[in-house]
Amino acid sequence: MKIGVFTVLFGNKPFEETLDYVKELGLEAVEIGTGAYPGDGHCKPAELLKSESKLKAFRAAISSRGLMISALSCHGNPIHPDKKVARAHDTVFRQTVELASKLDVQQVITFSGCPGGDPKATQPNWITSSWPPEFPQMLEWQWKERVLPYWKETAKFARRNGVRVAIEMHPNFVAYNPETMLRLADVAKGTIGCNFDPSHMFWQQVDVPTAIRTLGDRIFHVHAKDCKIDPANTAKNGVLDVKKYTDELNRSWVFRTVGYGNSESVWREIVSNLRMVGYDHVISIEHEDSLMSGDEGLKKAIGVLKNVVISAPAGKAYWA
Repeated sequence: MKIGVFTVLFGNKPFEETLDYVKELGLEAVEIGTGAYPGDGHCKPAELLKSESKLKAFRAAISSRGLMISALSCHGNPIHPDKKVARAHDTVFRQTVELASKLDVQQVITFSGCPGGDPKATQPNWITSSWPPEFPQMLEWQWKERVLPYWKETAKFARRNGVRVAIEMHPNFVAYNPETMLRLADVAKGTIGCNFDPSHMFWQQVDVPTAIRTLGDRIFHVHAKDCKIDPANTAKNGVLDVKKYTDELNRSWVFRTVGYGNSESVWREIVSNLRMVGYDHVISIEHEDSLMSGDEGLKKAIGVLKNVVISAPAGKAYWA
């Protein structure tokens, strides 16, 4: 496995300055945002697709530093009930897939999306309860009329371009846990899979090693981000929490840098289980820790990951 970073952390830095710093830190890969929620500060697909010289310079800036692109990321909601939002996110996704193909990048990361609860809805409706009875009816409508048709067609587009779609499981979208992720992945096995972010599993109280084993080879890419559950606030209110992320004292959980939500031994188990299901790509650090600066959080995450990351053995051991 290699250690990388999601470069949206350096959105205020020029691209090549960011790459120099990534290299200086001893990282080997970059995950690059191309639009929608992550923004496109370092990579504008439409521009690169129109200019062979810009595309060549972009590729050279990365390869000349001995780095690789682990994924292009355009997390969005392409099935948003607001057609303007859905169209914008779908467009950047398709441009990102085309760009990934030209750059020989295997994964494009996004969200599964979330539609409204009926044809007249104007806002997404994330449904997580089987009662009252209209909610399971709306959920079935979402999957039948919006989710499955979109992803069946979109998966064909990705497959034609030789690109895999790594869906990041996240509450507020239809694929948010292993069960819903597997339902979506079954739409196009081998083309739709998962960008596995452990923090979103910790948040939902999912056992992370079990989730890894459940998803298996459907894990296409991995984020390194931690989550700290506050036992007192959770005991009082549970883990459903809409307070601002900066209200750390009162929240039931907060995103943390690697090692500050769970111990290094937990991260050893995460990495070991990833290896057991055959994952040997990049662990991409995503910094969303509101209690420390991006620079500090990144360096601390690197320190932990360098102790726990393992790669596939070069050959069989003597007892094999």
